[in-house]
Amino acid sequence: MKKFFCFIFAGILAFSLAACGDNNAPATESLVTTDSTKEMEEAEMNRESVQHEDEVLQTVEMPENFVLVKGGTYDMGSPESEAWRSEDEVQHSVTVSDFYMGVFEVTQAEYQSVMGRNPSNFTGDSLPVENISWLDAVAYCNARSEAEGLTPVYIVEGSSVGWDRSANGYRLPTEAEWEYACRAGTATPFNTENSISADESNYWGHYPYLIEDNYFSQGNLETKPGIYRQTTVEVNSFSPNAWGLYNMHGNVGEWVWDYYGEYETTAQTDPTGPASGTRRVNRGGGWNDFAKNIRSAYRAAAPEQNGSFNVGIRLVRNAVAGSGSVEGQAVQTKNKEGNGEVLIVFFSWGGNTRGIAREIQSQTGADLFEIELVEPYSSDYNTVLDEAQRDQNAQARPEIKDHVQNMDDYDTIILGYPNWWASIPMPIASFLEEYDLSGKTIVPFCSHGGGRFGQSLTAIAKLAPDSTIVEGLAISYSGGSGMPGDVAKWLEENGIAIQ
Repeated sequence: MKKFFCFIFAGILAFSLAACGDNNAPATESLVTTDSTKEMEEAEMNRESVQHEDEVLQTVEMPENFVLVKGGTYDMGSPESEAWRSEDEVQHSVTVSDFYMGVFEVTQAEYQSVMGRNPSNFTGDSLPVENISWLDAVAYCNARSEAEGLTPVYIVEGSSVGWDRSANGYRLPTEAEWEYACRAGTATPFNTENSISADESNYWGHYPYLIEDNYFSQGNLETKPGIYRQTTVEVNSFSPNAWGLYNMHGNVGEWVWDYYGEYETTAQTDPTGPASGTRRVNRGGGWNDFAKNIRSAYRAAAPEQNGSFNVGIRLVRNAVAGSGSVEGQAVQTKNKEGNGEVLIVFFSWGGNTRGIAREIQSQTGADLFEIELVEPYSSDYNTVLDEAQRDQNAQARPEIKDHVQNMDDYDTIILGYPNWWASIPMPIASFLEEYDLSGKTIVPFCSHGGGRFGQSLTAIAKLAPDSTIVEGLAISYSGGSGMPGDVAKWLEENGIAIQ
């Protein structure tokens, strides 16, 4: 403001001096003065316009620990040249309006103070709440809104959850809002640009971006392997992105409003995703994910009633009141009338998964089917690592040697596999695409070396969208002496009879 008044004063002084000078002075002097005055008037008008716009935005008071995310247009999704992108990341133009977003993920202390319980796998007041379902997240949004005297956003009626866009309460971001805020003006795989280190984010730091292609020769990696913390960290850890938001990559994935589905490829304004579906989206990846799965464009999905130890929430609120409502209808998976039989299906390379599968069979008496390939993977560890990442990157479907002849007889599929490169081995994808598993219950289990399920449950959820996915069992390597007990407890939790 001082500079502005100084500029006005200088203009007046220049005009006065010109007036006191020679009357035959060139006309251009008065033209310069006139143009400068016009520019100053326009600048003042623009300043007043911006000030008025800001005043309009302030009709909704800025919540504590939230930032105003100014709306804009961006390319949502990833370019085809982005390494380790998925086919569901089709790039398209999206415009979002202004909104407020929480600087931090919701903490366990915040969740417990409203809901009276803390379901988290890890415990700590300043750690993010996790192990909550999408439905839990919606209930929390409404409960916190009511506790603070705000109008709840969501209308829950049975399997239908509606969104009142005019309400001023807390809500989940849309998928488009989340990615826009995460990117913070960037168009690269991460908001830290082309890579991200374990010093910048909480993920499985042993596996930075592009490690899959450079596992045995890491000289070309922009980011070298770092620490794996094996736990969530406090929500204010690391530096925020350019818009002041913490942990948009890693720590915990974050539920968003949208059902999972294909993007619209035409330009969109404030999209809210499909009107119905069987899976809800979460974004950002978690503490046990590889860097490729915490990219800005990566989309995870899960049934809305399922929680996970690496998925939490971040809240938003409207910056200005919206209008209308958005209806969301969960598609109920209809159980096919089988014979009530249980089938154990597994793929094993080193024998760990096979051992778990046989233990499950010994406790249940269920039928057992091992996935074997027409062209098996190499028996050499280093070679199979390369073959596995090659097939995963290409989303290959290796041919299965034998087949289940009577799949219609089974209502429940206990599905086992080793966690390969933070997801399912591609033979499991071949199996899931070969059979119609609509209405069947999938009970997953995996052997792993530290990453639990990784993003394998997302892969299953996407490949078998009309099945019911229930609580899984992740066993470290072969499971040791405690494995039979772990299996028995897990079977009981899922209502599977033990003989």
